[in-house]
Amino acid sequence: MDVDRLLPTPEAADLIALTREIADKELSPRVDEHEAAETYPEGLFATLGRAGLLGLAYPEEFGGGGQPYEVYLQVLEELAARWAAVAVATSVHTLACHPLHSFGTPEQKERWLPAMLAGETIGGYSLSEPQAGSDAAALSCKAERVDGPDGGAYRVTGNKAWITHGGKAGFYALFARTAPGGHGISCFLAPGETEGLTFGLPERKMGLQAVPTTSAHWDGALLDADRLIGDEGQGLQIAFSALDSGRLGIAACATGLAQAALDTAVAYANERSTFGRKIVDHQGLGFLLADMAAAVDSARATYLDAARRRDLGRPFSRQASVAKLTATDAAMKVTTDAVQVLGGYGYTRDFPVERYMREAKIMQIFEGTNQIQRLVISRQLAR
Repeated sequence: MDVDRLLPTPEAADLIALTREIADKELSPRVDEHEAAETYPEGLFATLGRAGLLGLAYPEEFGGGGQPYEVYLQVLEELAARWAAVAVATSVHTLACHPLHSFGTPEQKERWLPAMLAGETIGGYSLSEPQAGSDAAALSCKAERVDGPDGGAYRVTGNKAWITHGGKAGFYALFARTAPGGHGISCFLAPGETEGLTFGLPERKMGLQAVPTTSAHWDGALLDADRLIGDEGQGLQIAFSALDSGRLGIAACATGLAQAALDTAVAYANERSTFGRKIVDHQGLGFLLADMAAAVDSARATYLDAARRRDLGRPFSRQASVAKLTATDAAMKVTTDAVQVLGGYGYTRDFPVERYMREAKIMQIFEGTNQIQRLVISRQLAR
């Protein structure tokens, strides 16, 4: 069922209606086939880009949608309710645009940002490494300065991991080491077809199988010096500045996934009968559905509270961690309970809830594990 949303403007309400229309037409009919076959939905992100859904959180000056974050996240939630992998990739694309928008020079933004926000080129985020996940300061992939005409270049050598859209993206927000120590990380806007950049086979994942997640190998690949975003050594600042917003993106995706599971469970409970009554009318199951609905509503409320603080320019780091923790734990519980509501049918691939349950698990892991979120929250409480 459609979520009854409190939106800030009539324009936002129209945007949500447009998103639902596109998602029902372009996502819902294709999701089962592509997830089951583990095939990439060619052309789908271009469709979302033409509809203006891939640059919503960025200014109209560069071709973005100029929408507040609370509206962008609710669009993301609507996408996730139809196809979680597409919503997650959209969130990652938004995250990958952040370094250029927030730290790029006017010339860099004018050159590259409009095509990125229009979805003409899709972005990936390349921060993690095989031995450096939550500890971003431990990166070992190197970018060494090479002198030459036109400002020289950087030679990149090393391995990156867990890249959403790996091998498919047109650009990557790449973080690599330019000097020793924690302040030696720099950020680059790397073209997807850079010579010397290769990708591993897609990871064999539990869920989100239609959009590849891969490793990347940089074998002395050269990036023009104008691909450096911000200053040398500013990479961790750039990466961390986007983490809270990225966590809100995952919270919205998790909420949409949980809403889809709840809707499926409620529809089944209203159709299935036992002992002469609809199973929704049995108190034990009705109370379970009530708890599921409360969890979804609570998840939505936490991410919207954090987003509204962000839109007002107020600190929202703790609220972002609370939202990510709350929404993703809710998604895991609600999808598991949805399988329980459907009983044996829920354990089969004839119904989507088994896929929802598999997809929910990763939400508790990426963009900072939920253990990391608890660490962030507890440290802020200790100050």
